[in-house]
Amino acid sequence: MPLLCCFIIGLLPFLSYANEFTAEVKQAEITLEGNSYVLSADIVYQLSEKAKEALQNGVPLFWDIQVKMLQHRDIVWDKTLVDTTLRYRLQYHALLNMYRVRNEGSGEVYNFSMLSAALDLMSAVRDFHVMDKAMLIPQKQYLCAMKISFDRDALPLPLRTITYIDRQWYLSSEWTLWPLKK
Repeated sequence: MPLLCCFIIGLLPFLSYANEFTAEVKQAEITLEGNSYVLSADIVYQLSEKAKEALQNGVPLFWDIQVKMLQHRDIVWDKTLVDTTLRYRLQYHALLNMYRVRNEGSGEVYNFSMLSAALDLMSAVRDFHVMDKAMLIPQKQYLCAMKISFDRDALPLPLRTITYIDRQWYLSSEWTLWPLKK
């Protein structure tokens, strides 16, 4: 019994951070623009104190915005038509006293004097090409799925091991699903 009590007391710091620090999809839609389906989404990033501290010490943080287009099938599981990712790198440069956001896919770099402004850029995804209209069959039903994943494996090795047990490093979202409006 004393061993069980010690175990539960030892878990309390980890349980207290549940869902406090995360990324969350607030709104997302995929619309047809010309012959392409494009994603527009609003995301909220809530960084923990430990993540902010690592950032202030020059550790870059990476998030992947994963977008899938699924063809609904009645008999077997849904077929994945598209699985694409938008990757952001967030880093603080102490000498410049500046936050830098880099879109790893396009190579675009943005500089900000405040962390909130850098997170705002990452929070607004606009006109991200998902797929061409020609890939869809008009009679079929389709689902869109989106998830934000914090990439712990991109962290330096000494810090990486801690992130798997400390709830302050659970900075990912759950999957968000919605039907595609053709």
